[in-house]
Amino acid sequence: MAYNFYGWREALCSPVNDEFSCIADPQMLYDILSDIWCEYTCAPRLRDGWSSANKTLGQCSITAFLVQDIFGGKVYGVLRPGGNYHCYNVIDGIKFDLTSEQFGDEVLNYEDNPEQSREVHFAKEEKRARYEYLRSELKKYVERNGPL
Repeated sequence: MAYNFYGWREALCSPVNDEFSCIADPQMLYDILSDIWCEYTCAPRLRDGWSSANKTLGQCSITAFLVQDIFGGKVYGVLRPGGNYHCYNVIDGIKFDLTSEQFGDEVLNYEDNPEQSREVHFAKEEKRARYEYLRSELKKYVERNGPL
């Protein structure tokens, strides 16, 4: 598969726990999530724009925190117009963003952004529910497909 997400060439980290140890790296996770991301996992304010052609739209925070669960590291956010943060991952100094494709040709600034807290993000019940759904669907996918 051809990858277009930000930092894909450098995103070569391995799982930090056994729960999803069969997911070798973020590229493999991206492949799997491409089959799981859906309108329901999209942020409600962006659902009207979600489509299978733009699967990463509105998926950033729940995806970034899921990446953190699997591969460790920290989640950072790019401040967007309207005051929301677009979340991405930093692991061992490597920055990557599995959901950057939603912005098309727009170039985001991944320098000097604030760290994001799952407690703050998941204080929104709908976001926590979307994250839990995404995580649950990933677990089902892995169980159905065995070692990948």
